[in-house]
Amino acid sequence: MQQTKSGATLNESLRSWFAIIVIIAGLAVAHIIFHTVFGADDNFIDNNPENAAKGGNMMGTIYKGGWVVPVLMSTTIILLVFIIERFITLQRANGKGSIVGFLRKIKSQLGANQIDAAIAESDRQKGSVANVVQAGLRKYKDVTADPSLNTEEKSAAITKELEEATSLELPMLERNLVIIATIASISTLLGLFGTVLGMIRAFAALAQAGQPDPVALSEGISEALINTALGIGTSAIAIIAYNSFTSKIDVLTYRIDEAGFSISQSLAEKAAHVKTAGQPVA
Repeated sequence: MQQTKSGATLNESLRSWFAIIVIIAGLAVAHIIFHTVFGADDNFIDNNPENAAKGGNMMGTIYKGGWVVPVLMSTTIILLVFIIERFITLQRANGKGSIVGFLRKIKSQLGANQIDAAIAESDRQKGSVANVVQAGLRKYKDVTADPSLNTEEKSAAITKELEEATSLELPMLERNLVIIATIASISTLLGLFGTVLGMIRAFAALAQAGQPDPVALSEGISEALINTALGIGTSAIAIIAYNSFTSKIDVLTYRIDEAGFSISQSLAEKAAHVKTAGQPVA
């Protein structure tokens, strides 16, 4: 079922606002958790956040990682939200049943010239593949009933309809993947940036002390490396999610192309059958 131009524009606007709201909310939630949970007084010596973290207290150590830590935490929260959103969207794009079984039914119904039944089956299936198939079937039904068009013109009209329907579905499938890809790229860099800042602070404090303090130095390095750990972990999750989603989209795109080929092939077979029977080809 095709979307109207105004409806598509409205959906585009709403989805853009959704992404902006998620990013802002992710930053806010990360900072709240960072200061209220990791920065809680009982995580530090003498219950003072200005002091070092208590021995073995990981929350206090993370807090001492500096201002880059909540930024990294926000990227993790944003990433998880968009992973869930993409997972739900791609599940809906698959439709209600097996895509392979659905395409098998469509091919069978096309072979039996049961166009209305194929359209009804597409309506029951739903999802991106079914939407494209339904658009192609409706155009197939229209052009086969139009005696003023020859076979090439009918085929061109069906192909154009399939391409337009596909152009409406693919942006929805690929939406927000750029955010996941960006997080995969910048998380490691942010982590390294936070680590460098932490190392600078640690060595600066060591220089001011006037004498080597292995304990203070090791604590400073430990706090600095928290940023690297968060950055690498977030980046790894983002890369896995991105590759998984792109693979699913490739499969859906292949199914859409397969369905389009089946519809075009059905028209060609019908034209060949009519020609073989000695009837004039429309």
